[in-house]
Amino acid sequence: MTTRYRVEYALKTHRRDQFIEWIKGLLAVPFVLYSQPTGVFETRSSSVAQMAAEAHRRYAEIMLDVEHMIDDHIEHQDVGTDGQSKLKLLVPSIGTFFTRLPLADAFRYQDRKRFISSRRFVPPSFNDIRLILNTAQLMGVTSAGRLDLATFDGDVTLYDDGQSLEPANPVIERIIYLMSRDTKIGIVTAAGYTEAERYYGRLHGLLEAIKASDILTPAQKRNLVIMGGESNFLFTYSPDSPFLLSHLSRRSWILPSMSTWTQPTITSLLDLAESSLRECVTNLSLSATILRKERAVGIIPSIPGAKFPRESLEETVLVVQKKLEMSEVGKKLPFCAFNGGNDVFVDIGDKSWGVLVCQNYFGAGEKGKGGGSIRGERTLHVGDQFLSAGSNDFKARVVGTTAWIASPAETVELLDELRAMMEMGKPAAATEEGDRLEKDLLARVDKLFEKHPMPSA
Repeated sequence: MTTRYRVEYALKTHRRDQFIEWIKGLLAVPFVLYSQPTGVFETRSSSVAQMAAEAHRRYAEIMLDVEHMIDDHIEHQDVGTDGQSKLKLLVPSIGTFFTRLPLADAFRYQDRKRFISSRRFVPPSFNDIRLILNTAQLMGVTSAGRLDLATFDGDVTLYDDGQSLEPANPVIERIIYLMSRDTKIGIVTAAGYTEAERYYGRLHGLLEAIKASDILTPAQKRNLVIMGGESNFLFTYSPDSPFLLSHLSRRSWILPSMSTWTQPTITSLLDLAESSLRECVTNLSLSATILRKERAVGIIPSIPGAKFPRESLEETVLVVQKKLEMSEVGKKLPFCAFNGGNDVFVDIGDKSWGVLVCQNYFGAGEKGKGGGSIRGERTLHVGDQFLSAGSNDFKARVVGTTAWIASPAETVELLDELRAMMEMGKPAAATEEGDRLEKDLLARVDKLFEKHPMPSA
């Protein structure tokens, strides 16, 4: 039994999102009942149209049922009994919801774009549901009020893995648009540098565009921070600095709960992580170099351009993570072990702390206006790594709303959806008025695509 559990966990569980897989299973039933694969042999278009209409109706009903279960979970959550909600019993890994998720409306919107109901051989997929959840979250955020803070991962979210944010990247003007609406921006990245020059090298396209922008006020231009090393190094936009960034002393921004992260404890955790990484390098015969930083340790290829097997990266993450979780120091100090695509790193802290710092930093600036730390329902974190192990965006879910993207092109599309919703002022509703708003939303997004084309995936 133990061996079977270990194999199933290592090979399957950490590669799944239970909530998405559960919804996928629910939608599989109407797909089997109403899809018409024999329609490929028929010439009657009415048969396929009827099939699509019936499938659309059933999919929307199921998404509405899930939406109601989320509402019930939120009600339990508000009184501290979320462990007793029906959704928690059905999906034990479900976490905190910061807003409602209008899933039925989000499905109708995505079905108009992806023609999910018209498919006869391919059922609703993981990606279909992921994108529906993204749209629902945008609808939930925009209906809850103003988006005060948007945070972004770097690699694979804003730019391709290992690349930089170049001036021609279409995401730049989308971020500047958010800043013009007084949304604060945080780039929360695993890249842990202590020098502004290194971050300028990765983000120069955005920094120079902000400097040159004539639609942003001087105050709005300062609404950008870079949180490096997950939650360890904070830089703010500074037009007078040589690299347009100014490093802030840690003592000026750390949260009270972070003050217990003492240097001896940090050194002890990194030492254990390093020894675990060396063990994996030996056991898996990896041509790897150990890289030790101030608040991180990891492995990178010894040979430039070489690639580690994906399975070796995942094995290394799981081994190191388990060893740290079972250690005394791992119980005292938060950490993040993650697969970076062709490296594995262990950072002190994680992105939940990084986003919390951004919420507190910008919220403190608003205190004179009656503000405080920016709340989770007014925060959106966009990233590409949300699986339960080896994914460093995963923990951001506990401090704010999130959107799970798979490429920089998807980030652009997501931000265009967000802009259309912000300009409409309210999300689509499940009524005739909702249908009109959905069409309006699609039309607005199409117009944005015409004005600002997306990059090819």
